[in-house]
Amino acid sequence: MSDRINSSDLPTTGVPASNLGFVLQRGGEELVLEKATDRFTIRPANDFTPQQLSQVSWGIWQRSIPQAQLELFKVAPAQLDAAMAQARAAENVAFASHVYTIKNNPGTFVYLGDQITIQFLEEIAAPRINAIASAYSLIPDKPVLGIPNTFVFLVSKQATDNPIKITNQLQGLKEVLAAEPNIIINSETHYKPRDPLYTQQWYLNHSGGEDLVLGSHISVEKAWDITRGVRSVVVAVVDDSFDLNHPDFQGSGKVVAPRDLKQNDFLPLPDARETSHGTACAGVAIAEENGSGIVGVAPGCAFMPIRTTGYLDDESVEQIFNWAIDKGASVISCSWGASAVYFPLSLRQRAAITRAATKGRKGKGCVICFAAGNANRPINGSVIEQTWPDKILQGKTEWLSGFAVHPDVITVAASTSLNKKAAYSNWGDSIAVCAPSNNAPPGMSFPEKGYVYTQPAIAAYLNGLGVFTTDQLGAAGYDKGNFTSSFGGTSSATPVVAGVAALVLSANPDLTAQQVKRILQETTDKIVDPNPDPQLGLKGGTYNGNGHSQWFGYGKVNAAKAVQVAKQMREGTSLVSQQLRVSNPNSVGIPDNDRQGVKSAIAINEDIVVKDIQVSVNVSHDFLGDVEIYLIAPNNQSVLLQNRTLGRRTNSQMTYNVRSHPALKQLLSISGQGRWQLWLIDAAPQDVGRLNSWELVIGN
Repeated sequence: MSDRINSSDLPTTGVPASNLGFVLQRGGEELVLEKATDRFTIRPANDFTPQQLSQVSWGIWQRSIPQAQLELFKVAPAQLDAAMAQARAAENVAFASHVYTIKNNPGTFVYLGDQITIQFLEEIAAPRINAIASAYSLIPDKPVLGIPNTFVFLVSKQATDNPIKITNQLQGLKEVLAAEPNIIINSETHYKPRDPLYTQQWYLNHSGGEDLVLGSHISVEKAWDITRGVRSVVVAVVDDSFDLNHPDFQGSGKVVAPRDLKQNDFLPLPDARETSHGTACAGVAIAEENGSGIVGVAPGCAFMPIRTTGYLDDESVEQIFNWAIDKGASVISCSWGASAVYFPLSLRQRAAITRAATKGRKGKGCVICFAAGNANRPINGSVIEQTWPDKILQGKTEWLSGFAVHPDVITVAASTSLNKKAAYSNWGDSIAVCAPSNNAPPGMSFPEKGYVYTQPAIAAYLNGLGVFTTDQLGAAGYDKGNFTSSFGGTSSATPVVAGVAALVLSANPDLTAQQVKRILQETTDKIVDPNPDPQLGLKGGTYNGNGHSQWFGYGKVNAAKAVQVAKQMREGTSLVSQQLRVSNPNSVGIPDNDRQGVKSAIAINEDIVVKDIQVSVNVSHDFLGDVEIYLIAPNNQSVLLQNRTLGRRTNSQMTYNVRSHPALKQLLSISGQGRWQLWLIDAAPQDVGRLNSWELVIGN
């Protein structure tokens, strides 16, 4: 068979031809795009000066997007087509492209770069890959680390379609498991400060007072009796900028491997008119104990400041985590997310985070903390929206924060000084823990020039103290002076957890990232908030049978308990004392196109409590993309292990554990005794298959 591809061989995809440019392949999902009516981008064929960009006739220049060498222009909606045609005709313009929005994601602008990621079937060899790339005018760039037979390609000038259309066409090839364009989207920090000033770090330790409930802190002083952190444990804070001249970031060996990805240098300092969100976050986690100013949760640990590009394209996310891995970060604190209502991660973004969480720290994994976000919405789920300004969102709306639901991260929600849910804090099944922060709703804005959007507000003032932390020196920051008490949001809660994780690793550097996560979850304080949410009227402040709360995860972090457990483990105490391994080797057929499916059972007679769980499944099928797999526990609780994302694969030997599939956390702490079932459903006609065998491993 020849590896050459003729135009007649190109596929017809499941996406109608008229929609090829409006369906975005993303993380195994298809997102609907809409053209922005008042803006477009160009890529210059040669360098433009800002003065030249301001003088062109086809639109009003807004700013540069350096990650893709793009320049953004705005025009009146009626002039968009004519302006783009004029720009395309200019000799010094390589191409002009529409800007898109994601449907039902108000204020989220999508810019197209020139990269495409393609995941091929593992058996597809290089000649065939090269032939496919050539047929679509793609230039090989680099492999994607951590994903077999997956590569990044550049769209050449000879390509006749944009990256979105090309990836939709590639998705129809039998050799391709997944194809995604690298889109560029604004990042959004998770806080805009609004609280009154307070002059104490109550969140570390306190003994009560006005607007303070006993136990709303993290009990850090008892943890400090064991360790205040060591320099060999490095906390990477990833954010907009850092005032490294601040006295609380001084000290021998304090700052290591600084990086500015925005300016492509090694001085991640704030711009003249920039309020440094990163300075405040870093102070919460690692401010130095020096006899003045404040003290971070882990003052003895080192600080790796990483300034982001301000965008969340694949390349930028890879740069963040690759730098952290290469320079020896132990903990990575991320108080930001995508400025989008629904944002699944791309293949490359997921792989970059997984690589850091599994390959960092010489194979023990970096502990990665992500803020849950401040929209008071589910990080993965739907709500009935109403009362939004201009009815931008209404009715049933799906929300997804791809970073926050990644199985390898610790997703952090916010509680208050009164041990209540912070009014703004996002929630859901993937919340790992919460940490104390403020309670003034910070709102949500999309920082596009000329476009600021705010969600339905909580009208009443809600009690709760703000967070006192480092600020830019002088009058440039949030407050006048060198500190601010106007900080909060899940942005502030996240570096609290990162600091506790750093103390845990200081007490026991042999722990893996997953062990640290588990310690943090198992040593929490189970705070309870029985009241309904003041904006949505929902309740989520109590815990289910597995010890998990929609609002607080497994509870509020307790530094003293976590560090004590880490110390005990170093001295020989294990969280999991033994494992029970049981299998069912009997092969069964999977009924075709039948929602009843087939179930295979394993009986456990021992009276054990599930402290850890792992499921291994061996299945063959003509088209595994038809198959869904569920695990049903003895209490009849079911967990989705595998949705219909396996594509054209025909054989799968998959292992599902708490790390890779956090939904399994629902089964922790239940009784393992009884009948466990694996339930397989073939949801589409024609292709058939079999469950060959499966195995269940329970740690107790």
